[in-house]
Amino acid sequence: MKVVDAIARILKIEGTEFLSAYPTTAVIEAAAKADIRPVLCRQERVGVGIADGYARVKNGKTLAVFCMQYGPGAENAFPGVATAYSDSTPMLLLPLGHPRDRAQVFPLFSSARTYASVTKSVETITVGVQVADVMRRAISVMRMGRPGPAMVEIPADILNEDVPDALIEAYRAVKVTSAGANAREVETAARVLREARRPVIHAGQGVLYAEASDDLLELADLLQAPVMTTMEAKSAFPEDHPLALGTGGPAVTGHTLQYVREADVVFGIGCSFTRHGMAASIPAGKTLIHATNDERDLNKNYAADYPLLGDARLVLRQFIEAVKAQGGRPAGRERVRAELERVRAAWLAEWAPTLGSAEVPINPYRVIAEFMRTVDPRDAIVTHDSGSPRDQLLPFYRAVPPRSYLGWGKSHALGTGLGLIIGAKLAAPDKFCVNFMGDAAFGMTGLDFETAVRCGIPILTVVLNNSAMAIEIPHLVVAHDKYGAPRHRRTLRGSGARHGRLERAGRAARGHRRRLRPSAQGHRERPGGAARVHHQPGDALLQSRRVAVTQRVIFLDIDGVLAPIRRWDRYGDLNLACIQVLNEIVARGQADVVVSSTWRHGKTVDELQAILESQGFTGCVLDMTPTGTSGADRGEEIAGWLAEHDVSGYVILDDHADMGELHSHLVQAHPAHGLQSADAPRAIAMLMRPTGGRPC
Repeated sequence: MKVVDAIARILKIEGTEFLSAYPTTAVIEAAAKADIRPVLCRQERVGVGIADGYARVKNGKTLAVFCMQYGPGAENAFPGVATAYSDSTPMLLLPLGHPRDRAQVFPLFSSARTYASVTKSVETITVGVQVADVMRRAISVMRMGRPGPAMVEIPADILNEDVPDALIEAYRAVKVTSAGANAREVETAARVLREARRPVIHAGQGVLYAEASDDLLELADLLQAPVMTTMEAKSAFPEDHPLALGTGGPAVTGHTLQYVREADVVFGIGCSFTRHGMAASIPAGKTLIHATNDERDLNKNYAADYPLLGDARLVLRQFIEAVKAQGGRPAGRERVRAELERVRAAWLAEWAPTLGSAEVPINPYRVIAEFMRTVDPRDAIVTHDSGSPRDQLLPFYRAVPPRSYLGWGKSHALGTGLGLIIGAKLAAPDKFCVNFMGDAAFGMTGLDFETAVRCGIPILTVVLNNSAMAIEIPHLVVAHDKYGAPRHRRTLRGSGARHGRLERAGRAARGHRRRLRPSAQGHRERPGGAARVHHQPGDALLQSRRVAVTQRVIFLDIDGVLAPIRRWDRYGDLNLACIQVLNEIVARGQADVVVSSTWRHGKTVDELQAILESQGFTGCVLDMTPTGTSGADRGEEIAGWLAEHDVSGYVILDDHADMGELHSHLVQAHPAHGLQSADAPRAIAMLMRPTGGRPC
């Protein structure tokens, strides 16, 4: 077989489920022939992020791979690889290399040289028969000890070299091994931890990769010791547990600060104790027990009083057995939980006005609070982006099961979260996968939202949009005033993605919460697209939409439908009975409203929502139809909206008949009476009727 087919065969033997990629590279086609699904990104950096997110959720147990062309493809991937390396993500990178006869000639880009600083290993296949050995070495290195990305560079002229079939058929999937710490050293450290007056456990992502969250919970309960996690380890310990302190990152909870400050012994397990802007500092004067699987971590930034080298799960089991052998739960810890709850409640009380603020525009903390009230963290995977969304989410969002939150950021390039959450959804299709990002981050990678749509990967993206580059606002006053600030809402119109805008906190949040729940269910029930929330800091919760999942729309006229016209020269007011009929259609048809009435002129979607809600409307105003060209009828305007949106069913509620080819979807109200109870069954039946695709 050819080298390229041998690589695909090895990936299959290693259990690879999909290949994140950007063309052109022959590896994509070879993988597809081997029944490995290719997921093609819009830019290489995001493609690396997709593999990265997948690897994190799978804890490196299933091979995550990204491949790209030589030259610009390999060059563009660098930021994503740097993030994976800084966060120790196990993934395999397969760039093409220039042909061997010119690979070392200036100024050709060499992945083997350039990526050496951001990979655990990088090796070039120089002879075709070495392909199995090179691949095995890379996969073994990336998984053993501290994980991290490994690279195999494939010269373009070696792809079609022949490799004996027997050589590849003899290949066996790499087995990983690990070891516990020195037993005597564990016994000594366990005694110090058990006898501590105010111990704190500081858990890193090694706990996640070792799949040791249950062991961490057991030790914490045994000692009644509060637990904090690093940013990368958020979700390693359930944050709804009475002993949870939360995450130590660039923004931390008040109780984390207090308990770390007052601790006499800090037990670091599966962490690096690296001094970094994205990591909480350990105050001087603490007794440090440090258990890690990487000898480079020990005594790096903090002198370890009790250094231990070993796998997080095995070390935790050793500590549990040692503490039990020394007498089990220490005395005097009966009030730890009650004290921590008191401190936690006091801190949250300080933040309650911000988390519940009704200010306009809506503040991001209110968005996060509403999101937490709506989404069960056991059913979701959430990630932040660099900057403000990270600092706003980390202290407040409570992650519960392992890998329900992807914390990242020792190398924190804007826009990384989008690729991570796409990869997370591929790894856990039954989870509701959500990334929060700022508009600056969206500007960096937002076009890859189309990747999720095109590949049928349902995600929800919340864009916290302050129409500026966040911290740059005070420095760009004149520039913004004279030349404008970034606007990203229209970017996705051609992608097929659903998007909405939200600006006001209040009763509208109820409607948005209703719509978020079915969005989550749609993501779990079937693949087929992505959702984007465009959040203008200033309004209610979130508008979320889906592509190729059940979505029904009511095109709503108001005059003559909700506001009966009693006289030809006088338009009536909104009629409560007509609105109740509309509520019935919305509820039974599971539909949202797109306003096609002239009432939309000069109003925003949110203003229309507020007007209807004030008269008893309980549904959600999703959008309004575009204004057509001069002379266009309402049917043409509705057709224009449908041309840019996929829906599974729709009905037009109007008192006019000028709907052209869409007339079969019209329920026409008598203008003097408005919408009547008898109209509801017909409207619901039309909503349930397949559309047959977009109108041409």
